This record gives sequence, C-alpha cells and structure tokens, in this order.
Amino acid sequence: MADTTPGLVCGHHHLYSALARGMPAPPRTPATFLEILEQIWWRLDVALDLDMLRWSAMLGALEALECGTTAIVDHHEGPSAVEGSLDVIAQACAEVGVRVRCCYGVTDRHGPEGARRGLEENERFLRAGGAGMVGIHAAFTCTDATLEAAAGLARDLGVGVHVHVAEGEADVGAPSRLGDLVEDSWLVAHGVHLPRPLPAPFAGTTLAHCARSNMHNGVGYARPRSWPGSVVLGSDGIGADMLEEFRFAYVKAREDDVLSTPAEAWAWVEGGWGLVPGALEDRVRWSYDMVDDPWRLAFTPGVRALDVWVDGEQVLAGGLATRVDPVEVRARAAEQALRLFDRL
Repeated sequence: MADTTPGLVCGHHHLYSALARGMPAPPRTPATFLEILEQIWWRLDVALDLDMLRWSAMLGALEALECGTTAIVDHHEGPSAVEGSLDVIAQACAEVGVRVRCCYGVTDRHGPEGARRGLEENERFLRAGGAGMVGIHAAFTCTDATLEAAAGLARDLGVGVHVHVAEGEADVGAPSRLGDLVEDSWLVAHGVHLPRPLPAPFAGTTLAHCARSNMHNGVGYARPRSWPGSVVLGSDGIGADMLEEFRFAYVKAREDDVLSTPAEAWAWVEGGWGLVPGALEDRVRWSYDMVDDPWRLAFTPGVRALDVWVDGEQVLAGGLATRVDPVEVRARAAEQALRLFDRL
C-alpha cells in the first residue's frame, strides 16, 4: 500500500467562479438550467475585471493545491475583460505552483464583436506559447460561423477544442451543429444529453465528466461508463478536490448501475494524466496510507494532501503552500469578491 500518488488533474474547471460563494441571490429563482446560466453565471462573468480574475484564479489554484490537485484544465469566460485574461489565469496559477491549461470560451452572446475578441484571445495566448486549447462556450450560444472559426483556429494551431456539449436540454442540438468539426483532440465537457451510441465524430473525444455539478444543476447523467473514448473528471468550477469528485462520480455511477465499482471511477481520475502528462511527474503525499486502493478510498473520509511536489519543487509542506501566503490570498480574494458583489 502507498500514501503517495502523482498530482491529480481537474479536467474541467472555471477558475473565474471561485469568488461566487456568498454572492447575492439572483433577481428571481431559476427554474431551469438555462435560467441558472442567465440569472447566475452570465451575470457573474460579465461583472468580472482582471483584478477580480487574478485573485479568483489565485484562490482556486491554492484550493486545488491544498487538495493534491497539481493541474487544472480551465475554461474561462469574462466578456468585459477579454484581452489578457488567459495570461492573468496562467500567471496566478504559476505563482501558486499549479499547472494550468487555459482557453477562452468563445460565444456570440455578446454579438459578433464579442466572438471576435474571444477568438483573438485564444489565438494570442496560444501563439505566445501559452499552454491550452481553443475554447467554445457551447454550440447553442454560437453561430455556425463562430463554431467553424474556432475549430479552424484549433486545427491551425495544432491544439484541441474545449467545449461544453449537451450539458442541458438547451444544447441538445449540439451533435448536428458541431457535426464534422469535431476531432479526436476535442475535450467535451458534460455530454449529458448526447445520445448513445455516440454520433461518430464524438467517439474518439475525451469526456470531462462533472457528476456533482450535473446533479446540482439537475441536468441529468452523462453515463461515462458508456463513453468509448477517454474519460476524465472535472469540477465545473466547484473547487478542485478530485478525491471528492471521485466519490461523487462513483456513487452516481453506482446509482445508475449497481455493478459499477470504485476502480472504474478511479480510472477516470487517472484519465486526467492524459490531458496533462506533466502531472504524472508531480508527487502528492497523503494523510492515508492506502490511497492506491479505490475501494478503501471511496469510503474513507478526511483524506488530505500533506506534501506536494510540482516539477521537483515542494509547493505544499505540511498542508501549507510554500510559494504564497494562504491567509493573504484568501483576504485579497474576499476583497475582490465584495467588489464583484457590488457590481451584481
């Protein structure tokens, strides 16, 4: 038995949402998934500026590190502060000592000019050497021209596309909208309403399964056991505690099929190393000496990261970050959260 693992990977995150805890209630209570987007997340993302984003990303990266997550695959949206936003996220994560793969979620929700700015931010960041993918918010918020432009940019740059697909019923047309644009290099977040068997273009893609978020939003179940390609686990912005996401994913799979096992859910955790291979070289020492036994891990509470090494440097020692002051990060994030709440 072992008390160490490689660094864990959050396969789908929204670091911009770390300041959302405690935000004012929406104007009216959302009754559908689309209303959740309209009344909560689309109000929040338009209120962000780069200072808020910096401390939101810093807080999210710190909390990831404290949970033994050394790599984050992030999907960002912030239409009031597009230019330079991916640099802000990447720099905040680097300061904490966490690996990150960035993208900007292109959308036509703010008109053709907003879509153009999102495409340009993806291109600027990636051409400058940033690590990441081209982002698309979702097919139902994009025109065909924008979808084609984003897919073409990804092909030109030799990277994949990170996109929400069929998370809710508003996006059930995604398979036909995306059609021949999809390639095996794509990272498909959610996939709840994709039919089985999968349409051919999606069969080789990677699914970012976000069990807890899907339950929270009441959108349904993605059935990752029936996904023919790779499966990774994501948090969809609810922190980056991948042991907790592993337990949610297992219990939801067990509810769907009593023959599901923790070993299957742990394989989805391991899938994250395919997205960020460098995390395999990181080391996490845990407070539990049987962390390599999925059956025990699924039912053992309180397992926490004690020490973490990223790229050979110890960035967590005795549960405390070594590169940044956790108290300062949380205090600065709280200040920015108040600014954000005032705008809401």
